[in-house]
Amino acid sequence: MIKILFVCHGNICRSPMAEFVLKDMVNKKGLTDNFHIASAATSTEEIGNPVHYGTRNKLASYGISTAGKIAIRMKKQDYKAYDYLIGMDDWNIQNMQKITGGDPDRKIYKLLEFAGSSRDIADPWYTGNFDITYEDIVEGCEAFLKMIEKTCY
Repeated sequence: MIKILFVCHGNICRSPMAEFVLKDMVNKKGLTDNFHIASAATSTEEIGNPVHYGTRNKLASYGISTAGKIAIRMKKQDYKAYDYLIGMDDWNIQNMQKITGGDPDRKIYKLLEFAGSSRDIADPWYTGNFDITYEDIVEGCEAFLKMIEKTCY
């Protein structure tokens, strides 16, 4: 089983969007049983809160539900528990490395790295643009899944 943890600042916009987009992609390919996909925050600001309405609405327009998801914080132990810890921007990556105490096994990535880009995924909490964030997350998740399929299947 391949274990993936998506991480952003608050775990209410970008990381849950990536979590549920990738879950939808693997489900459509019949690979759900081969993956454990989750998301978490680097901060404590939104812990216990539901997914932001902008993310919920954007995903709902594609028939993807985020029901039951609440924001949780990334823990040091997540480094051992997951194969891939995937952040949305450089600031997330820095904070993830602080939480884990480093990245000796090279498990921490920025999502768009898989698509050959060093770009950050913009935080729609600040930009208000959930469409661009969604497009970037789909690009990153598609590239990530292609890489997994090449190396594991």
